[in-house]
Amino acid sequence: MNIVVCVKHVPDAQSDRTFNESDSTTDREGVDGLLSELDEYAVEAALKLVEEGEGEVTVLTIGPAQAADAVKKALQMGADKGVHVSDEAIHGSDAVATSLVLAEAIRKIGSPDLVLTGMASTDGTMGVVPAMLAERLGVPQVTYASELTVSDGTATIRRDGDTASETIVATLPALVSVTDQINEPRYPSFKGIMAAKKKPVETWSLADLGVDASQVGLDAAWTKVESFTKRPPRQQGQIVTDEGDGGTRLAEFLSAQKFI
Repeated sequence: MNIVVCVKHVPDAQSDRTFNESDSTTDREGVDGLLSELDEYAVEAALKLVEEGEGEVTVLTIGPAQAADAVKKALQMGADKGVHVSDEAIHGSDAVATSLVLAEAIRKIGSPDLVLTGMASTDGTMGVVPAMLAERLGVPQVTYASELTVSDGTATIRRDGDTASETIVATLPALVSVTDQINEPRYPSFKGIMAAKKKPVETWSLADLGVDASQVGLDAAWTKVESFTKRPPRQQGQIVTDEGDGGTRLAEFLSAQKFI
């Protein structure tokens, strides 16, 4: 089974994330970045499927030079090879353009039996790219998988909702997005880290994919951030000294803030 896992290099949630002053896009160079935590579950799911049978796992990412670190982490976990689409024209692309570039990259990789993604990125948190990508590839999508099995040319998932769990079956090739309930991603071992250094990683441009630069980037985006303001410093809380009326004053405060 040949599997492509789409991953993203995102700003570390523990760092001081912000936007670029010049164009109000996410600052990806001035902060530490890492493989999106939610994508690690997709990588682990792919590795488990291949380990149960045979095949290979290709990791695909889009982004500037630093995005190669996301591919590196996935290779250290056990993926077989990586593809990094890097082109200055991609800067500022929205979900529509991102799905276009991913689709063309997957076509260039070949004809995978399965495309796996995380449920969303931890920076944009939109969760719409999997559906857009499936539409562009012309394959069925089964999203938000808490459990995934593949057999006899089908992918079967369990999707857990607020009131019920659903079992959904799709014929292969298919696209599946997974949740953080599906598994526990492995840590790269020393052996995996050393092996990753010898695994092939290709870097492609838009020209390699046959994508016109006018179709991507900030100028082609359907939505843009017009302005942003840094969150103000946290103010010191109000101290209420209980002199027999503490409960009343607390209730008045909660009522004024419309908490009750």
